[in-house]
Amino acid sequence: MNEQTIALVTGANKGIGYEIAAGLGALGCSVGVGARDERRREDAVAKLRAAGIDAFGVPIDVTDDAGVAMAAELIEQRAGRLDVLVNNAGIAGAWPQEPSTVTPDGLRAVVETNVIGVVRVINAMLPLLRRSARPRIVNQSSHVASLALQTTPEADLGGVSGAYAPSKTFLNAVTIQYAKEFGGTAIKINNACPGYVATDLNGFHGTSTPADGARIAIRLATLPDDGPTGALFDDAGIVPW
Repeated sequence: MNEQTIALVTGANKGIGYEIAAGLGALGCSVGVGARDERRREDAVAKLRAAGIDAFGVPIDVTDDAGVAMAAELIEQRAGRLDVLVNNAGIAGAWPQEPSTVTPDGLRAVVETNVIGVVRVINAMLPLLRRSARPRIVNQSSHVASLALQTTPEADLGGVSGAYAPSKTFLNAVTIQYAKEFGGTAIKINNACPGYVATDLNGFHGTSTPADGARIAIRLATLPDDGPTGALFDDAGIVPW
């Protein structure tokens, strides 16, 4: 692509999201750092710029219709299109999460961010993505979202998760439908499994770094024209749904 690639990463002020922004920026992208918290967002932008990356702040709360629309307008005014969208923002919800004790409000909050928030952002950014020659959408999923792995007795997926894991399974299902809708177009949409990364989502108990976790999203965000779409990936390849 002759023009500079324009990317937006939600939840990019820290952790895996920050490392995705840094990785895309290192490849020459102009990266929108999407985040709710103004101070953390601007601190992340300053840090990325200090590293020579073309970064800009994008105020966005994925649970707010008006805020997401304003984020799309900001990118419209800045670049007129969007080439890469990485839906990284997500929440784990309160623990423990045995299904018998998860409250409807607790489940609703997780789904609102992890699923509806993704749909909200994709749909708001879609007119901008359609103006790109090579639009790429990456949704941050998880190995715990895989029903195939969840029903494999020997698979080690941690404890019972009655809200977070099902929300990511829901996201996987939504992504498949988007891929079907986008069939025959230039838009490629895939889900990424970053692995068990040490972030505040899991109390920093993960066994890999945010930079490790960012690799698969960066790869999916920069797929060639003959790359895959409508699948779930980790660093090793396709993960069964």
